[in-house]
Amino acid sequence: MTSHTHAGRLDGRVERGNQTRRLVLRRTVDIASVEGLDALSLGRIATELKLSKSGVFALFGSKEELQLATIRAAGRIFLDAVVEPSRQDPPGIGRVWRLCAGWLTYSEERVFPGGCFFHGVIAEYDAREGAVHDALVRADRDWTAQVEGCIAEALAAGELHADTDVPQLAFELISFLETANAHSVLHDEPHAYRKAGTAVTNRLRAAASDPSLVPRLP
Repeated sequence: MTSHTHAGRLDGRVERGNQTRRLVLRRTVDIASVEGLDALSLGRIATELKLSKSGVFALFGSKEELQLATIRAAGRIFLDAVVEPSRQDPPGIGRVWRLCAGWLTYSEERVFPGGCFFHGVIAEYDAREGAVHDALVRADRDWTAQVEGCIAEALAAGELHADTDVPQLAFELISFLETANAHSVLHDEPHAYRKAGTAVTNRLRAAASDPSLVPRLP
């Protein structure tokens, strides 16, 4: 067998492995968003997706590795749905608003069937220790830093009052978003998103050097 043929077969195996990995993770993020990360197991995924358990085990190795890979996959989906679209706006208060509006849309449209993936699984793991807890801490800090960074840009652009407390404002905006998600998921209450959008808009107008810079709700 030539090395070229061997490389072709190896590439084929790697690509099949990557396809299987994507298939598994698309399913695990959905399961975890509804049932939690503890609901994931290599055997369950193999059965549901009609894959060999040994094949799934070869890709992930353990339940914890499957959970960690699921968190990373959910993070990529979240970035694509929420963070990247906000970057189409220039730095400023409009981008802060767009980031919050994008988060509400992501939750309302059920990009994950259980609402915000991270809101659900962080509650599951917040009082535990270990690698899964630590990965969720990092994800939560990254999101807070994203919101704070956008607010800091708006402050530097002169679009917020000079005495704006950036971490405090970020905390308040994130609280509005998470409350809307929780109410909607628990009570099947779609109006929660409208209320949160109004709260975000009002809070940003109060903080803005020029309230007309804050977009109006559609």
